[in-house]
Amino acid sequence: MTAISAQALIFTDNSELELTTIDVAAPGPGEVRVKVHASGVCHSDLHVAAGDWTMPSPMILGHEGSGIIEAVGPGVSESRIGERVALSWFAPCLRCKFCVSGRQWACQNTTANDCVMADGKTRLSQQGSSVYPFLNVGSFAEYAVVPESGAITVPDGLPFEIAALIGCAATTGIGAALNTAKVRAGSSAVVVGCGGVGLSVVMGLSLAGANPIIAVDMSDEKLDAAKSVGATHVLNAQQGNVVEQCHDLLGGGAEFVFEAAGRTDTATQCLAMTETAGTTVLVGMPSRGAKVALDVLDLTLNGKTVIGCSYGSSNPSITFATLADLYLSGRLPLDKLLGERISLGDVSHAFDQMKAGHGLRQVVAF
Repeated sequence: MTAISAQALIFTDNSELELTTIDVAAPGPGEVRVKVHASGVCHSDLHVAAGDWTMPSPMILGHEGSGIIEAVGPGVSESRIGERVALSWFAPCLRCKFCVSGRQWACQNTTANDCVMADGKTRLSQQGSSVYPFLNVGSFAEYAVVPESGAITVPDGLPFEIAALIGCAATTGIGAALNTAKVRAGSSAVVVGCGGVGLSVVMGLSLAGANPIIAVDMSDEKLDAAKSVGATHVLNAQQGNVVEQCHDLLGGGAEFVFEAAGRTDTATQCLAMTETAGTTVLVGMPSRGAKVALDVLDLTLNGKTVIGCSYGSSNPSITFATLADLYLSGRLPLDKLLGERISLGDVSHAFDQMKAGHGLRQVVAF
């Protein structure tokens, strides 16, 4: 099997995004090559582009992708060729104690964070030099080579844009409510930050039967979207003290409060919005090294819990299919997460809009 050429958006050390051509090698043992059909533009991609996170360079960003398997490496059944898949940005080993105990999101043997395959190499190159796929996905390119465990089969009727969102935002947010927090029906909840992940948290809370569900953001557009997916109340953070407003609405704090903006100031607000014996769930990904001061007496005296959430505490091999079925049955309005469909060349503009807090999830449609 020979290498092929693909159009890709390369991010370099000088913080530039260049639309160019790369070489995509044949998949190695236990790997598949996917023709990418859609890729969401996520805030984690922006963290790398903005220099908040240090990653190897040059790099193909994009980790919220979907497509069709078109080739398989040794050890992978050829029957997988032609499957429609959503890509997991944390391909698990399926052998460590975390994987075998049902916690694939905590796998300790994945090479996703190193952006290389199991042999320590990448399958992408340009003029003979390695190019690294972000989180072993690199979906801002026409093709991706990923571990087989990171290519999760979804129904043929699932739109590629929706499959891409299931690969990151939807799984993270919905899982935060259902798996990490294990929200009970009738519980009060607040979600701070209504981007793709925050809106997905609202959807997860709605599925769980939480009530009331208060959404907080600085964008009226995003707050309108939150109402459309299940929020019972919305608060614009630019209009008054949201902590006080939350306490007024609830007669105190909320049982569950989710930080989905990835900011330290909002994390502090979330802790203040949490009621006695309540739970604060940190879902948004901040810059590396970000720290929050904790009022330890408040936590201990009032019996509050603070939980970190990674990938919605989900097992993609199970969760992706579940969310796809819920969407196709009409019970999960993932369409409401979608903003503009864009081309690879528009990603820089999408980053600018994200920095300004404008718009819903933009998706590269190939």
